[in-house]
Amino acid sequence: MWSRRLVLCAVFMPLAFLVLRDAPVRFAAPESLALPEAPPGAPQPDIVPRSTWRADEGMVKDAAAYTGRVSAAFIHHTGHTNGYDCADAPELLRGIQAAHIQKDGWDDIGYNFVVDRCGTIYEGRAGGITRPVRGAHTKGFNADSVGIAAIGTFGADVPVPNAVVEAIARVIAWKLRPGIDPRGSVRLVSTNDQSRYPKGQAVKLHVVSGHRDSYLTGCPGDSLYAQLPAIREAVAALRERRR
Repeated sequence: MWSRRLVLCAVFMPLAFLVLRDAPVRFAAPESLALPEAPPGAPQPDIVPRSTWRADEGMVKDAAAYTGRVSAAFIHHTGHTNGYDCADAPELLRGIQAAHIQKDGWDDIGYNFVVDRCGTIYEGRAGGITRPVRGAHTKGFNADSVGIAAIGTFGADVPVPNAVVEAIARVIAWKLRPGIDPRGSVRLVSTNDQSRYPKGQAVKLHVVSGHRDSYLTGCPGDSLYAQLPAIREAVAALRERRR
């Protein structure tokens, strides 16, 4: 049974998929107008494309939406059991995509990137990994941010594999715009009254935050949340090497 401390975002699939309820603003930028990403603060990590995990592109409802350059990262867990075989991650991703589209009514999978317990990084939402694609990962704060989900459930006393921590850090180090201190904070404006903050309220959040920092949830679980300071330091170290 779920611990009371683990108020998972939602469970709609037999394998306990995380479901969020903040659909993206539906503005679709033509390919020629989509903002390119700023020069990366760290090298791009290896990322498994949607074509490899066989995302159902026919299920996607609308073109990708774009936002400002990435100034914050929100970390999630998906709510799956942790004993899965990493070879099954593509199948799990297809299930998440189906849940987000068919049950939540979104355009596509909500997360920008997904990491499995072996440290493999997967492209999530369509629109181009180098571009500031607006996801549907963090109610009220999808703008100017990137959402990264770790496949699994990381409640209290559940060890987080080092490979997961390292993979998340590599994605953030690469995606954050230059000049952002991953150990610092950022001012963001809520776009949804159902977040922790009313629509229109400017709030100060960690550049690298957990989902629970902006929404009433236990996500990404106590053990993964406890790793956020280590992730911030790892991101900073990766970006320092780039200089």
